[in-house]
Amino acid sequence: MKLSELAAQTGGRCDPDHAEIEITGAAGVDSAVSGQVTFLANPRYTARGRLTRASAIYVGEDTDLGRNDIAVLRAKDPYLAFTRALILLSPKEVFEPSIHQSAVVDSTARIAEGVLIGAYVVIGKHVQIGERVRIHPNVTIYDNVCIGADSEVHSGVAIRENSTIGKCVIIHNNAVIGSDGFGFAKDEERRWLKIPQTGRVIIEDDVEIGAGATIDRASTGETRIKRGAKLDNLVQVGHSCIVGEDALLCAQVGMAGSSRLGARVILTGQVGIGGHINVGDDAILYPQSGVPNDVAPGQILVGTPAFEVSAFWRAVAVFKKLGEIPKRIRALERRLDAVEKSKSEK
Repeated sequence: MKLSELAAQTGGRCDPDHAEIEITGAAGVDSAVSGQVTFLANPRYTARGRLTRASAIYVGEDTDLGRNDIAVLRAKDPYLAFTRALILLSPKEVFEPSIHQSAVVDSTARIAEGVLIGAYVVIGKHVQIGERVRIHPNVTIYDNVCIGADSEVHSGVAIRENSTIGKCVIIHNNAVIGSDGFGFAKDEERRWLKIPQTGRVIIEDDVEIGAGATIDRASTGETRIKRGAKLDNLVQVGHSCIVGEDALLCAQVGMAGSSRLGARVILTGQVGIGGHINVGDDAILYPQSGVPNDVAPGQILVGTPAFEVSAFWRAVAVFKKLGEIPKRIRALERRLDAVEKSKSEK
């Protein structure tokens, strides 16, 4: 692809003198070689940009790379532009539609055209599979599941009964969709009585679910992951939860039952959300934050219990000095004792 064409399709601007450079791939700034494009989004790494062997590099509008032997692509967001370039230069693998002879597909299942079903897949009763869906080996799909067009389900995934998967959804290895919610009530003898989990899970379009993630179905009603949400590996979403549009849940996030995340919420690694909590649109939770109360839209919180980020760092600064306080108290006590002794001697 010509550099000028790549720039036009990714939101970058290139110097006309370099427009005819042929770009065949994309790579990181340290590993890129001739024929590839790379990017520099953080000014702290400018020195690495000066050493890259790439043929072209995305930089910010005002970045001075300090070299003339490389084609520069200026962009408002170099990382976003590079991501688009990576998509263009790494097209999806073309697959041949087929159903492996070892797959077990119930006679009532409805399979659209152009579907790939791998070895040892099991598909239950009244399942609906949309066009161009790819189901890799050893996937188990229970009864009454619906999977939308152009979705991909990787090996080891289990999709439980009555779940609905939208279009262009990616579910990575060993995720479990629609397992029982964790619901129990104590009986008169203080023994746990399992609450029937009769609800379902709905995954909307363009969602990506990481490896080993688990999304529980509701006891009644539904658990819903809204359009464009991205869940990392080992994320747990409890029963009756709602994850908002374009929310981002990083590794090992856990949501207790009946909690709700707004649109574009970011939960970084190991954040824990308590039950029946509402997190407003555009809120951000720092790693390992524990959330026992509702979070207002746009708040940035950290800590357990989570509180406002600037207050948290002030508290940390004070905490670091706590070890000095006993020494200071003892010193003050000695001074006070000395003053009292001096007064008594007079």
